[in-house]
Amino acid sequence: MSAAIQPPRRAHAAGIAILRRHGTGGRLPLVLLHGIGSNATSWEPLLGALPPQHHAIAWDAPGYGDSAPVPTKAPTPDSYAEALDHLLAALGLDRILLAGHSLGCLFAARFAARNPDRVAALALMSPALGYGAAPDALPPGVQARIDDVTSLGPQEFAARRAPRLVHDAPNRPAVLEGVRRAMAAVNPSGYAQAVRALGAGDLLADAPRLAMPVLVATGLEDVVTPPDNARRLFAALANPIRLAELPGAGHAMPQEFPREVAALLGETILA
Repeated sequence: MSAAIQPPRRAHAAGIAILRRHGTGGRLPLVLLHGIGSNATSWEPLLGALPPQHHAIAWDAPGYGDSAPVPTKAPTPDSYAEALDHLLAALGLDRILLAGHSLGCLFAARFAARNPDRVAALALMSPALGYGAAPDALPPGVQARIDDVTSLGPQEFAARRAPRLVHDAPNRPAVLEGVRRAMAAVNPSGYAQAVRALGAGDLLADAPRLAMPVLVATGLEDVVTPPDNARRLFAALANPIRLAELPGAGHAMPQEFPREVAALLGETILA
């Protein structure tokens, strides 16, 4: 089996569960931060398609899977940036390439803004912009996420919500099942913390502080974080390198089109 298709392995560091794929070369590692209804396994299609030279690490965010939650009921993106800092220190990684998807963009951007010398390049995919809200004043649509997962339970919550993330879901049953399975695995308390961080976040405010090269990518059929989110973010960046708009892709773009997203990363932040 070639190094390019060796499956990633589970590991733990600093209280965080990760999927880790070892690369064949001495390139900077790529760290991947998933979205609010996902986990590290959501990156598996992309991990299998990435250039083999790069090490890649996908975390289960705090409060997801076997990862310890952040130590506050009402966290902000700073809370998750600090958790990422502890993880990288435990792994001995001083400088990385960083990519976020959806809510993961808020965490990735906050870490990069706080640590500009440690992030060589950044990719923000299907970006959630956040709401800049106080923890006790979440917008009704954001609070509804917590209410729904609490009242319905993760399984029913995932069954109802997952189809919105996949464009043309009936014709992409494997992608839909992967999205549903990851969403059904959320821990309601960890999910509630992440929702509060989404409410508190403000990606457009962080954007001008990102000095490193930044790729922005969006699916043109995304109804969760519409393409206009990506366009607004791209316009606010200090050092944008490309705005990529993928036809036929929904919110779950890295799972729907892993080869295309891997090629895009290879041409930009991994180059």
